[in-house]
Amino acid sequence: MKRFDSGSLIPGSTWRAEADNEAEVVRRAVENLKNMHGETEVRPDMIERIKERIVDIDERPSTH
Repeated sequence: MKRFDSGSLIPGSTWRAEADNEAEVVRRAVENLKNMHGETEVRPDMIERIKERIVDIDERPSTH
């Protein structure tokens, strides 16, 4: 599972996207930028910045 936390790119933002693969996380992040932030065009450098901040997450519950 992959996750992008928008706060890692936009200070104070709490939105996040989770999906099975990076491409779907990027798609959701771009959709959010367009729908929630009024962006009409998301430049390739912004997509790269999103990709750099995508992390792998472990779906299994903690045993601690």
